[in-house]
Amino acid sequence: MPLDPTLAPTPFIDSDHAAVRDFALAQARGGDARERAVALYLAVRDGFRYDPYRADLTPEGMRASTVLARGHGWCVTKAALLAAACRATGIPARLGFADVRNHLSTERMRQVMQTDLFIWHGYTEIHVEGRWLKATPAFNVELCERFGLLPLEWDGHTDSIYHPYDRAGNRHMEYVHGRGSFDDVPLARIVADFERTYPRWLAGGAALAGADFGADTAREVQA
Repeated sequence: MPLDPTLAPTPFIDSDHAAVRDFALAQARGGDARERAVALYLAVRDGFRYDPYRADLTPEGMRASTVLARGHGWCVTKAALLAAACRATGIPARLGFADVRNHLSTERMRQVMQTDLFIWHGYTEIHVEGRWLKATPAFNVELCERFGLLPLEWDGHTDSIYHPYDRAGNRHMEYVHGRGSFDDVPLARIVADFERTYPRWLAGGAALAGADFGADTAREVQA
């Protein structure tokens, strides 16, 4: 019988990569699949910095194993790593995507994107206890504390998606349009849509070259 596609390695959810397997086996602690999936969620959420300034849309840059090698990622690649770690331990997982309106981006990012709409925001969908649940491991807890955000928890019983408001009650994230579920990163579609929507972002990345996302967030929060 063919392998379930939500358990199989793919070019970007490379769950058969040795480093991904080692990471998954080391972090998937728990007595059942739900507990192991929650442990993997926390390991990906907090073990790898969220850094949209260094989003790399090359095939190499989009692989789950690359997040492990570099120590940072953005929403799509961190979701891919979580999916890969789940698959490596026998837990079905896939990717979900949506367009979101981000009310708390940095000024540098807004200048580059020319909009507060983030298209193709990625999260992981994990199959536990007979249901597909959303899990969003993008923002590490240190970033949330610095930016005044509520960390996204996931208990394996309910969906974990961005909060609509931050700690102070300001607008944070608004889900605008769902793009569906995928067994692998639809990279060609993402790149084509980014080229149309964010031409300055993909035009060599000069505006973000050498910039520090963490420093920008800290400075703007202080101001």
